[in-house]
Amino acid sequence: MPDSDLERENRILERRLRRMEANVRRMEDFQDSNSTLLARLLNDLDAERARSQQLLLNVLPQRIIDRLNAGEARIADRHEDVTVLFSDFVGFTSISAALAPAVLVDELNALFRAFDAICDANGVEKIKTVGDAYLAVGGLDGSAVAGAVAIAETALGMLDAVERRTDAAADWRIRIGINTGPIVAGIVGSSKFAYDVWGDTVNVASRLESTAQPGRIHVAAELADRLADRFIFEPRGEVDLKGKGARTTCFLTGRRGGG
Repeated sequence: MPDSDLERENRILERRLRRMEANVRRMEDFQDSNSTLLARLLNDLDAERARSQQLLLNVLPQRIIDRLNAGEARIADRHEDVTVLFSDFVGFTSISAALAPAVLVDELNALFRAFDAICDANGVEKIKTVGDAYLAVGGLDGSAVAGAVAIAETALGMLDAVERRTDAAADWRIRIGINTGPIVAGIVGSSKFAYDVWGDTVNVASRLESTAQPGRIHVAAELADRLADRFIFEPRGEVDLKGKGARTTCFLTGRRGGG
């Protein structure tokens, strides 16, 4: 082959080689771009999963989420020995009428956020808020005595949190009722499902709250006996609870040992 033909073939081969190298580089760049895009999508997916998990935790206890993820379609449990706390604010109707809507919501939000933090710190399960009422339960994990102690600590913490709001837009005062016994707990609803609790124990806790004095924690006598070595109680005597008759009750006033 003449030298001129050889040079021409070499030039053609070099051009082909450069095109091949350019194509390889484009493929590598495309692969890198896809890898970057895939990594970004996976990170976004993880972030969305985390947000979804946090939203679920605002509605359901972690152990209930775990059971749903495991495939349980119906969750309904009976707990034989738990402690239920009900609270509401004294004169809420008058307060809500006197405050601007935005101020009222801000005030309630601050109070309930404080209550949520107290529940979290004590390992207590917040169930729900209804208007100005707050419902929480201790001992759902089976630790009956520890759950009762946690609810007592929570009640004292809530009382303290309300009393410390000296710069509040209203004269917030709270009533709290606590009762112990069996309940039924489960999930109701579909598109707007909720974890809730039912039973006479819950009803009596609500009656104890409604008959409590402002700024006090009204407790069933049976629970006071159980916690007498950890907390201080003031006997109140018999109180007529609507639909439940006369019950011997006490006020929880503090912790033993100066706590």
